[in-house]
Amino acid sequence: MDDKSQYLFGPVPSRRLGRSLGVDIVGFKTCSQNCIYCQLGIDAETTTERKPYVEIDAVIAELAGRIKTGLNADYITLSGSGEPTLNSQIGNLIRQLKNISTIPVAVITNGTLLNDPAVRKDLIDADLVLPSLDAGDEETFRKINCPHVEVSLGSLVEGLCKFRTEYDGEIWLEVFLCEGVNTSSDQIARIAEIIERVKPDKIQLNTAVRPVVHHHAVRLDQDHLVEIAGKLGENVEIIADFSRIIGPKDDECNSDLVLNMLKRRPCSIDDICRGLSISHSTARGYIKTLLDKGIIGEKKLSGVLFFESK
Repeated sequence: MDDKSQYLFGPVPSRRLGRSLGVDIVGFKTCSQNCIYCQLGIDAETTTERKPYVEIDAVIAELAGRIKTGLNADYITLSGSGEPTLNSQIGNLIRQLKNISTIPVAVITNGTLLNDPAVRKDLIDADLVLPSLDAGDEETFRKINCPHVEVSLGSLVEGLCKFRTEYDGEIWLEVFLCEGVNTSSDQIARIAEIIERVKPDKIQLNTAVRPVVHHHAVRLDQDHLVEIAGKLGENVEIIADFSRIIGPKDDECNSDLVLNMLKRRPCSIDDICRGLSISHSTARGYIKTLLDKGIIGEKKLSGVLFFESK
């Protein structure tokens, strides 16, 4: 990632999307949910308010500059550190992107705003939309996704179904499984029924192979994922990358891993990601926590931003 980038990260290797250039268009942890498996650290206040969280013209300018230098990516992906559909200018961004690049545009979303006709219209020009479905009933939905009070499983499913009828592009539905939370036979059967209604092009199973905060986000082993995959219909694939499992899961311990690395020598974000095998969004979350606590500082050297222990 170019250290001068304000809105872009990558391209990073993605099991779902190949080489993916991420585009962050909301503030850190700005989301309609507080999923227990979120990698971005502490819980935050949820919101369903759509507004221009960042200046889209600035995002386009940064993207145009990156494309001009020769961008090698399979997808330009609107995702990042929050829920991208909260940005009310996402439709404008997608349209402008299609005018300046032939690289397909993907949107990774939790799907909670798809019951809003304006959101569905905004995503209509994307090449690929990747929403989520992690529960088969309201109680489990609130337990695993911790949504805003205005969001319900019913509204999420209604939005997914309506979007399927209006959208001609590909829909890849992610199902994130946490052992003992949404893995009972009843839950899997209910999720399968919803999948049949939504009719996604692909179902992608995931679990907590990277550091998360909540102790309830217990990962499944591969055998259990394979077993569940056989119950969710056709076009199911497991995207959980078990090669990325690194150490214990609690936030304090993993923040310590980053801090211990910085105690040895100053590191850039890329150094941290390579050294600990974590994503850019995860690394940024830990760095923000350590900066906010005043434990580490930052400095630029030859145009590269480094972080170091104080």
